[in-house]
Amino acid sequence: MSETPVHGAHGRPPTRAERWAAFKRSPFLPAIVLMFIISAAAGLFAGSYTYSMANPTPHSVPAAIVGNHRPAAAKAFITGLEKALNASVKIYPYESRAAAVDAVDAQRVFAIFEFRDSGREVTVDVAGASGASVAQLLAQTTPEVGRATGVSVTVRDIKPLQRGDPHGLAVFYISIAAVILGFVGAVQLSVHAEALTPLERIGFTAAYSLLGGFVIVAIVTWLLDALRLPFVQSWLILSFTMFTCGMVFTMFRTLFGRWAMLPTWSLMVLLGNPSSGGAVSWALLPSPLGTIGRWLPPGASVNAQHTAIYFPHHQHAFPFLVLAGWSLVSCAVFWTWRHRHPGRLEKSPAHAAE
Repeated sequence: MSETPVHGAHGRPPTRAERWAAFKRSPFLPAIVLMFIISAAAGLFAGSYTYSMANPTPHSVPAAIVGNHRPAAAKAFITGLEKALNASVKIYPYESRAAAVDAVDAQRVFAIFEFRDSGREVTVDVAGASGASVAQLLAQTTPEVGRATGVSVTVRDIKPLQRGDPHGLAVFYISIAAVILGFVGAVQLSVHAEALTPLERIGFTAAYSLLGGFVIVAIVTWLLDALRLPFVQSWLILSFTMFTCGMVFTMFRTLFGRWAMLPTWSLMVLLGNPSSGGAVSWALLPSPLGTIGRWLPPGASVNAQHTAIYFPHHQHAFPFLVLAGWSLVSCAVFWTWRHRHPGRLEKSPAHAAE
């Protein structure tokens, strides 16, 4: 018996358009896109950190001058230092050493040059807490310049780092933890608690941020005894950072759906962390990064935390305004376009018959 030929749409080979439509509905399209995105992100991640941190070079070093820096010996020393650093040394004269120290505490200058004996002797006061990389560079370079110019150099660290953080990286690490766990927490809420209402989502982001900030400070201070942190202030800074980063992801989730991790990772990790000034001082970063970093959540977090620990009487409003700005914008965008978020907008009321 001969087989009856199959007729209709199911009996013909699918067209190219039908194959493409089926491919777009399959899991293979996002998997292939992710393959390329992850590969590119890996290279960009390595490149961004290498570009900013592998060979830090000063571009401009603000320094306080005390004493008479007009003699030829003092001028030769400053000129030789600029040549050795391949950077400009911005000179800010101060009438007294006390005023210069206050400028260091306010983080307006990185060092103090105090000239004596007609410029033939200079005491270089560096501040490891202002930037370990800058202090180390000045401590290594100034004696060499002094020998070359005939100036006697004495180097002192008037704001040393804490014993448990000799390289000044602990603040960077705890800030990275707050940044990454801040948006990873929002990712997990989107995956495992998708039905949260917008207000509940904001509330739980704030809740895990408060708890996460507390745990970070408790481990670093109590368990590891690595840093002496101002507990409440450090806790609130870390919590504010986590909340900000969590809401930034939530905003991007609302705007870009399942691809929200791409702009979040690019902003916070590829750009934000290398330019934060935590691992390498802003004075040694490439100029664009040093400027941009202050306006991003990672840089604001590092700035606020660093000042709270080492310069508590000179805390600035700017980093808190940056975090607040990102938080407010993220919450506003999420709330305005909350109908686009994959999560359920409101709970369905129970029926009377149930």
